[in-house]
Amino acid sequence: MRLVRAAAVAGVLTLAGVLVWHLTHQPKSVNAAVSSGKIVKAPQFRLKPLTGSRVVSLAALRGKAVVINFWGSWCGPCKQEMPRLESAAERWAPKGVAVVGIDVLDSRDAARRFVAKHHVRYAIGYDGVGDTITPYGVFNTPTTFFVDRRGRIVSRIKGELSDGDIDAGITRALKS
Repeated sequence: MRLVRAAAVAGVLTLAGVLVWHLTHQPKSVNAAVSSGKIVKAPQFRLKPLTGSRVVSLAALRGKAVVINFWGSWCGPCKQEMPRLESAAERWAPKGVAVVGIDVLDSRDAARRFVAKHHVRYAIGYDGVGDTITPYGVFNTPTTFFVDRRGRIVSRIKGELSDGDIDAGITRALKS
């Protein structure tokens, strides 16, 4: 029994060490600037797709306004807003707007079931280990960023989105 406890303590200490290292060796997040209302360059990401074979990256969407939604299949508010985001993706696509979901800290299978259940057709990048949350300063899901055509964050909403939130964020991104 002592051996099991010692192994458990060693495991916890190892994970704590990895977390501390991860937090101290990450690029600075845009959180403070965005919180103060500044318009800042959106951190780049390149993720494997949750489904399909096309890599999901911000660079590939340059010239479009982009809605970046961080979510997880375990997140209650994410379930509520997903149909709104799908509707917005369809409605705004002809005007040069792309919606991108980033599934974070989740199991790929659970995320795939979630996407299928909610009939999501917009691009979903899979970030099971959460590499994208630190540069963006994401602490909770859902968190959504609105990025203008030049790749700058013009707005962020923490928590569940309403249709009005989505339309207002996209309108601001298109005007910037």
